[in-house]
Amino acid sequence: MKAMLYEEAGGPEVLQYIDVPDPEPGAADVVVDVGATALNRLDVVQRNGWFQMPGFTYPHIAGMDVAGVVSAVGSAVTDVAVGDRVVVDPSLAGVDDASELAGMGDLFGDLGIIGGTVAGGYAEKCLVPASHVYAVPDDMAIEHAATFPTCYLTAAHALFDVGGLTSGETVMIHAAGSGVSTAGIQLAKNAGATVLATAGSDEKCERALALGADHAVNNRTGDVTAFAREVTQGAGVNMVFDHVGTALFGPSLFAIGVHGRLVNCGNSSGDEATIPSLGYLFHSGIKILGSDPYRPEEFGPVWDTFCSGDFEVVIDSEFALADAAEAQNKMLASDFFGKIVLRP
Repeated sequence: MKAMLYEEAGGPEVLQYIDVPDPEPGAADVVVDVGATALNRLDVVQRNGWFQMPGFTYPHIAGMDVAGVVSAVGSAVTDVAVGDRVVVDPSLAGVDDASELAGMGDLFGDLGIIGGTVAGGYAEKCLVPASHVYAVPDDMAIEHAATFPTCYLTAAHALFDVGGLTSGETVMIHAAGSGVSTAGIQLAKNAGATVLATAGSDEKCERALALGADHAVNNRTGDVTAFAREVTQGAGVNMVFDHVGTALFGPSLFAIGVHGRLVNCGNSSGDEATIPSLGYLFHSGIKILGSDPYRPEEFGPVWDTFCSGDFEVVIDSEFALADAAEAQNKMLASDFFGKIVLRP
């Protein structure tokens, strides 16, 4: 099969579009013919060597968000068949011992991730535990399914399981043009929350409003603290959903009202953050919560919500697998809104 892999850290020139052996399923595995895979920022930062997941090894085939058609099944697989259209849960927590990908399920250690630590969707075929595929409805385009896994599970886990967002609350969501934030905006609205979005351009703010956000502000030219206070009539938001990190951390804290919380699941602008006022933090009872990895049992319910709800699929652009370097450069430049998709 053809795959896009790299054997050392570096720029886009390290990506190699070459032939590699087809994966062989273990007893509890399936092989998926990749119909589409969506990019994530981890694809780029691991390739550059800026950060790599525990358990990462070379050579590496990226691609955590995978959807396609099952082309082979292991001898013990009974509930998945050749020809099934599926989306893949990339986390390797809860994998059957008979899988070739078993033994990497430590949520707080060397958690295996399809496309993160083991071979993923930047290829024509992908090896997946049978327990980690979910049926794609007949009326859903396969590329739409590929936009779901990482961004929706990250957002849902952070907003609800960690942050406890409920109907009637207000949440401020940064980087509205990213895949995880386009998912977060829609999930929060679906749950009955009021959504304040921030983004790095006026155009992205307009698109966030069209996606369902109630209010939006340019976080490069505007004051996100003043924006949050104005919208909430001085009270502050109940939650900030943050995966930006350094750049907006301080203003985010001051945007939160009494007994509110900041939920962080990323560090795209840097890994260090300063708490500008411990007095404000403890006096207002503000919580800072790290969003840990989602559990296997969370994937199915969020997928069902996505399939049954009125969610807009936001695809910025599509590239051929052979053009993965161009797609990654687009992501690195933040020149996108929604998901960037590769097609083998």
